Amino acid sequence: MDIVETLRVSRDSLLSNKVRSGLTMLGVIIGVMAVILLVSIGEGARDYIHRELGNLGSNLLIVTPGKVSTRGGFHPPAAGTIRKLIYDDAVVLERRSRHISNAIPLIFGTTRIKYFNQSRDTSVVGVTEDYFKVRNLHVETGQFLTGADVDTKRKVCVLGRTVKKGLFDDSNALGQMVTLGDERYRVIGVMERKGVALGLDLDDVVFIPTTTAEELFDTDSLFQIVVKVRTSDEIPAATAEIKDILMKRHANKEDFTIMSQDEILSTMGKVLDIMTAVLAGIAAISLIVGGIGIMNIMLVSVRERTREIGIRKAVGAKSRDILLQFLIEAVTLSLFGGAAGIVIGIGVSLLIPMFVGFLPTKLSIWSIVLAFVFSGSVGVFFGVYPARKAALLDPIVALRYE
Repeated sequence: MDIVETLRVSRDSLLSNKVRSGLTMLGVIIGVMAVILLVSIGEGARDYIHRELGNLGSNLLIVTPGKVSTRGGFHPPAAGTIRKLIYDDAVVLERRSRHISNAIPLIFGTTRIKYFNQSRDTSVVGVTEDYFKVRNLHVETGQFLTGADVDTKRKVCVLGRTVKKGLFDDSNALGQMVTLGDERYRVIGVMERKGVALGLDLDDVVFIPTTTAEELFDTDSLFQIVVKVRTSDEIPAATAEIKDILMKRHANKEDFTIMSQDEILSTMGKVLDIMTAVLAGIAAISLIVGGIGIMNIMLVSVRERTREIGIRKAVGAKSRDILLQFLIEAVTLSLFGGAAGIVIGIGVSLLIPMFVGFLPTKLSIWSIVLAFVFSGSVGVFFGVYPARKAALLDPIVALRYE
């Protein structure tokens, strides 16, 4: 029997049981769809993080208090061995470093902001005048903080769009007095709408001078120092210089951590790689289950067609012809299921961002190819046993089968 005839017989066999064939493919369809969908979510999250970090500035180093160690396990610091980062640390860095253009001391906290009978809990960020330029933030109306505001500890603030809307609705907020904690602050600016970046709603924020934030939160400890390096090529030299300057100020103790955007992306990338691999593995289980379903149906088919197999062998069909026919049927089921799963997976991936705005997706060619190849491999793997069982049937026994 030639290959064309074998293909025709396999096609007729599958079409004679359309419902059963469709249900058998369902497991493969779900598995392939899940692989494509989950990988696209993982890739979309990776692109989203890269884009958001880029939007928040380039050539940045983040200095945080406390040393993050990746070797030797966890060793809690002894009392008094960790020195906090303070405002003067940022001032000294900006003055002495040859590779950085700005070092911004940042204080972060939450408090309640009030305007007459309107109030809301919000995040308050203490920054200097250069923060907006470094972080690519812009004022829609009014102005941002100035160096004089920071130096004289003026009680002025710039509101995010959400805060402004919650307190003033459509009224003009500029020049109005709001209450933060127990002190009154004058509104000097309202930010452009920025949205959510890396889990932080940049519209639900109030910006005040760092020196004023020290008084508001009764602390001289910084949340972090945001450092702007002059060029990307100078980042390694700037990192070494910052380390040297701060260690001299901290009694030769490296009780701080310096992280670049590349390191942050690398860390997040590893987490996303693990997440994507786990999700793809879970989805692959559906493919395996679908393969088991194919094998089960093919075994049933062998039993139902035992007499047919006996007749074909009696008129000259060879064992390899029978083997090839049943193997083709199994692979056809898995490949058609894989193709349908790809179409559905691509469709759902494209639709998700339209209905779930916070969940980005990105279709990946390698995931589509891998899912399709894997679905074909499932058909071969789980189709071999039923096909071999059919090929080894004794024609005499098969002809007697009722």
